[in-house]
Amino acid sequence: MTTWPNIYLQDSASPLMEQLILFHDHIMLILMMIVTTVSYIMIMLFFNKYTDRNLLEGQMIELIWTVTPTMTLFFIATPSLRLLYLMDEINSPMMTTKAVGHQWYWTYEYSDFNDTEFNSYMMNKENINELRLLDVDNRMVLPSNTFIRMIVTSTDVIHSWTLPSSGVKIDGTPGRLNQASLMLNRNGLLFGQCSEICGTNHSFMPI
Repeated sequence: MTTWPNIYLQDSASPLMEQLILFHDHIMLILMMIVTTVSYIMIMLFFNKYTDRNLLEGQMIELIWTVTPTMTLFFIATPSLRLLYLMDEINSPMMTTKAVGHQWYWTYEYSDFNDTEFNSYMMNKENINELRLLDVDNRMVLPSNTFIRMIVTSTDVIHSWTLPSSGVKIDGTPGRLNQASLMLNRNGLLFGQCSEICGTNHSFMPI
């Protein structure tokens, strides 16, 4: 396993995550342009010796530094709002899966298939074929190219069911059902963890 995912986003396993990565790159491009421009202006201000004591106002420059940030925010907000609505969109899911958080393991329920239910604990032994602290004894199995409704809740404290490569992060709150849409467009093993500080063994709740 390379160190590239440690400094960048994981490879996408869903159309939503592809859009999130593109949005991330779009924002980073805008940020680099802003940082470069501001840095250049600051450096030039340090080194130039020209002053104009009679300059009281500049209508054109004030117009420019008002309109430019407004347009920049527009180019950030438009794709951001589009993605927010896409993430909350749940239309006619083909199957429903439920994840219940406990201290400190997950329980999965497939209510569409004869009420199948099982617990998923972290593997407690070293194995060269498994990722340390990330593999479990009972893996959750989901079909690819299928629109899935993911329901998450908890029995004790707030947990967070997170699968970074699919762009899904749902809080599991006691007494409440939270849902999100999920569609995987490639096969393989995907790894995630609880992303809420839910107790002393918080880091030992792999997905």
